[in-house]
Amino acid sequence: MADNTNNTEDKVTLVTKDGLKKLKEELDYLRDVKRKEIAARIKEAISYGDLSENSEYEEAKNEQAFIEGRIIELEDKVKYAKIIDEKKSDGKAVQLGSTVKVKNKTIKGSKAQEFVIVGSTESDWATKISNESPVGKALLDRRVGDKIKVHVPSGLVEYEILDID
Repeated sequence: MADNTNNTEDKVTLVTKDGLKKLKEELDYLRDVKRKEIAARIKEAISYGDLSENSEYEEAKNEQAFIEGRIIELEDKVKYAKIIDEKKSDGKAVQLGSTVKVKNKTIKGSKAQEFVIVGSTESDWATKISNESPVGKALLDRRVGDKIKVHVPSGLVEYEILDID
């Protein structure tokens, strides 16, 4: 018989303190501001009469569904948030919360880049990379001077770790 219990470990959201603060701010904004705005839009659209051909009503209801879905998603992320202990790293190996300076060895003359290793919730496409991304996974537990090869959408890239903060 299969075990149907929810595994909370699978739901854990790894975030920095700042990342958790941003999640909570977005959640509060959606609950306190956007919900009221959409409710007012729906009320106004209902006042126009026939709902079967009321595009304002349909649009507001669709936005309401999206906002409610996002609220549920954020509530779950906040509920299962685990703060990344940025002080935990000894500065010698890359961990969650580490700022890593790397040099792309594949491209001659390329400038050093800095990445912050974060949970997937906080990642962006520029400076904060997820520990679940190919580059993030490859950097974890590595040390200054290590060279890693990573398959990315543009092909194979080799990085050298220059510094870990």
